[in-house]
Amino acid sequence: MKFAVIRVRGVRKIAPRIKKSLELLRLERPNHCVLVEDSPQNKGMLEKAKDYIAYGPVAEETIASLLQKRGHKGAGLLRTVLKEDALKNAAKEIFGGKKTSEFANPVFRLNPPSRGYKDTKRSYPQGDLGKRGEMDTLLRRMI
Repeated sequence: MKFAVIRVRGVRKIAPRIKKSLELLRLERPNHCVLVEDSPQNKGMLEKAKDYIAYGPVAEETIASLLQKRGHKGAGLLRTVLKEDALKNAAKEIFGGKKTSEFANPVFRLNPPSRGYKDTKRSYPQGDLGKRGEMDTLLRRMI
């Protein structure tokens, strides 16, 4: 299973351990997204940085649209390099457990969500931080 992780908050007054976890996840700036595997090490980093990120499981269709619209390989767009069938196949393999970096750059730069975040200082049901049941709705608003 893959988790989509989006950095929601910036760098002001951030604890060093949380900053290091965000560096290891490659989340340098707000509205950056990465896809990580569901492993104990990644879960520990996600729990530690939960006050600065939103994360949850993601569907294969959402990974495909993320690669289609926001995927880059090197400096060029992924959709100019690969055909649509190859993109869907890549999304299937990423969902199956392969690394994102084999097909595209591991960090996706997204827009802020349409209609904005609910709250960037409260956890999921009231705000947007922390673990969610599914990330598809937020990701679709940001792609």
